[in-house]
Amino acid sequence: MSPSPVSSTPILRAAILWSSVATAAIAVVGGIIGYLVAGSDGLWSALAGAVVAAVFLLLTSVSVLVANRWFGDALYVPIFFGIVLGGWFVKLVVFIAALFILRGQPWLEPVVFFVAIVASVVASLVVDMIVLRTMRIPHVSDVSLPGDDDAPTQPR
Repeated sequence: MSPSPVSSTPILRAAILWSSVATAAIAVVGGIIGYLVAGSDGLWSALAGAVVAAVFLLLTSVSVLVANRWFGDALYVPIFFGIVLGGWFVKLVVFIAALFILRGQPWLEPVVFFVAIVASVVASLVVDMIVLRTMRIPHVSDVSLPGDDDAPTQPR
């Protein structure tokens, strides 16, 4: 597999990896704290909150990675924005469905669920900030300068 010419690809992959690790850690810690606070209902509420947050946070990064596969195509920009906006639409539909499904569930502890979602979102934002600060990419990217290709250019 050849490396992607889009400079955001390694950043998005690193963000997905570390956000997944942070969400898994929050699920474990939140599950333990939820169990200590509210029993098994707290455990399931914390796990549900971490899973819901992970789905919403990862969907945008994954949609951008998928859309970047069309880089260089004449229709790259419409394809890119179609996929990303489609991902946001899917997030909206899934959010509404999750609200209807989880609303009124007897096992859902709202405070534990809310704290798990907020902790996952904050952890994801911190991970994104750290990844963006530590990745080494050029300030000007995704361009080719004269002389960058292997074939010598002929003056016009």
